[in-house]
Amino acid sequence: MKKLFSILAMAGLFVLSANTVSANANVIPSNMSSTLATATLMLQDEAAAAAEDRGFTQVLKEQFIQGGAGFMGIVLLCLILGLAVAIERIIYLNMASTNSTKLKQAVEDALASGGIEAAKEVCRNTRGPVASIYYQGLDRAGDSIESAEKAVVAYGGVQMGQLEKNVSWLSLFIAIAPMLGFMGTVIGMIQAFQKISAVGNLSASLIAGDIQVALLTTVFGLITAIILQIFYNYIIAKIDSIVNDMEDSSITLIDMLVDHNK
Repeated sequence: MKKLFSILAMAGLFVLSANTVSANANVIPSNMSSTLATATLMLQDEAAAAAEDRGFTQVLKEQFIQGGAGFMGIVLLCLILGLAVAIERIIYLNMASTNSTKLKQAVEDALASGGIEAAKEVCRNTRGPVASIYYQGLDRAGDSIESAEKAVVAYGGVQMGQLEKNVSWLSLFIAIAPMLGFMGTVIGMIQAFQKISAVGNLSASLIAGDIQVALLTTVFGLITAIILQIFYNYIIAKIDSIVNDMEDSSITLIDMLVDHNK
């Protein structure tokens, strides 16, 4: 009886071990498939993160390189030169801006206390076209009011020329940049049609590169023109503001000289 019980126990252990192995065989492929799916998702996430890490600057650089070094280099040169002119004008105009109300009060106080020479000294110590106009008018005030007025008008024109210096170059770059882009587009389209004519059939892969280059030159030409146009409008608005300030200050100076000579 004991032997029979031992045999049945051994048979039960054998069956249990077989079922365990079979269950493990079924689990392993399931775990492997789950691991592969997880790895695939991780790779996709890493690829998406790498695409996002490139950023706008990297994508722009790649597109610029694809556009070719010919027209793209000229468009880039227009952008660099235009930005150089714009930055120089902005710095000059900001330095030329003057608190005309404060200057007017200082000149008026100097005229009342020390006369023409004291007022001229105030203008010498103040930068900007308004102070220069004041100085020229005060320098001619000893002759007559008419002479002072003519000096103010003449020197105001000189100062306007200084304010508008090199602005025409900026407008030139704004006009040239999109024209160069359109020219690159036309040349790219001509090359595409030449390939079609040479091969004898229309294939998208054959002309896709030329069309892409053509369109990229137009895009970068327009981007350059837009950037420079923003700076140009700011500079023009700044010049108009300074010129209006100069005109108002000129009238104020003549009125002060008239009151001083009474």
